[in-house]
Formats: sequence, structure tokens, C-alpha cells
Amino acid sequence: MFAVSQETIMPDIKPGSARRYFYRMLSGSDPLSILEKDRCWHVPEELNLRSMQEACKVLVGTHDFSSFRASGCQAKSPVRSLDELNVTEVPSTPYFPSITERAWSNLNNGDPLACSSQPKTETAGVATNVGEAEGSTDGDSFGARRRHRCYVVTARSRGFLYHQVRLLVGVLKCVGTGELTVADVERILEEKTVAATKPMAPASGLYLARVKYEFP
Repeated sequence: MFAVSQETIMPDIKPGSARRYFYRMLSGSDPLSILEKDRCWHVPEELNLRSMQEACKVLVGTHDFSSFRASGCQAKSPVRSLDELNVTEVPSTPYFPSITERAWSNLNNGDPLACSSQPKTETAGVATNVGEAEGSTDGDSFGARRRHRCYVVTARSRGFLYHQVRLLVGVLKCVGTGELTVADVERILEEKTVAATKPMAPASGLYLARVKYEFP
């Protein structure tokens, strides 16, 4: 066994390297499939994508994020610069939007990337219209379930506070369901206390997407 110092295998890294997180939410009343269980936040209610994106605009930028800082945070300052925060609708499979797709969704006022004007169902991996499944008399619709709508929250910053992303997602979800308004989000941010924030989102939907290091 040989001991190798850290300096010989890794150069110095500047503090404040950028991180990007994805958070998946599946919206729909039906239970999740076993493939999705513990891989996202299941929200039974419908979510308003435009309202969530409007709330994101309030939170982007440099702010005192004390309201989005869980107890136990050891950061010296609650001030952080949130470089990116948006919500995008994507296909209801394990999928994350590219930067181009996120920009496209924002420019089109929250219109989803891939959604049907008529609800769909899934049975044996095949998507069909709900009306067709309900009107069928040959029993082919047995076991059919409604397709969930999938929303991905993207957050990027040089530094996050303890549980900041999950607290942000919790507030965005409440805006999407109508429990909170965009004005409420502004009020929560100004109150500068985590007690004003809705319960944080579960850890199951959080994914570390990218870490960008800066070298001298």
C-alpha cells in the first residue's frame, strides 16, 4: 500500500465551484409505478407550470435566503446568488431537460415540451386516449393507468445553503397547486426565517446534475 498526498493527484480548486441540481415531480392522482417509487416527488394535485415559473423569477438572483436555510446550516452567511431556477415539463420518464429545452420552455410562457391536449393512459407500455380506454368493451383497458405529468426543477448556483434546493422546490410546488401565490413567495423571501417556508420537498426527487470546478 502506498500513500499518495492529495496534492499530487488533484490540483488546487477555487472555492465557489458551480453546482446544478435537478428535482423531479410527477403530478397525477394515480399511484406511481414501482419504477418511479422513491425516484421523484409524487404530487397528486395538478400543477400550474406558468405560476411556478413566475415564482422562479422572484427567487433568481442574489438574496438573503434565510427562509430557505434549514436548521443546522453551518454557512457563515445566508446570502447566495441563485444563477438559475426554472421549471420545465418533460416526458414522464427518467429524463432531464437540456439548457436549450429549458430556455425554450421559459420563452414560451411555460408551455410544456411534450403534452397532449387529451389525457392519455398507459397499458402494457402503449399509450392510448382515455376516452378510447373508457369506451372499450373488449376488456383491453383493464389495468390501464393515467399518465403522470413530469416537471423538473433546475437550480444552479456557486453555493447552496443546507437543504436550500428542497425548500425552494417545496414552495414552488405550493405555488403550482395554488396554496401559495407569487406574492406569497416574495413575502416568504423577505421574512428571512425558515418558519415562513412550507415543508421541504422529500429527498427522493433530488439529483446532482453537474459540478463545474474552477482551476487556477
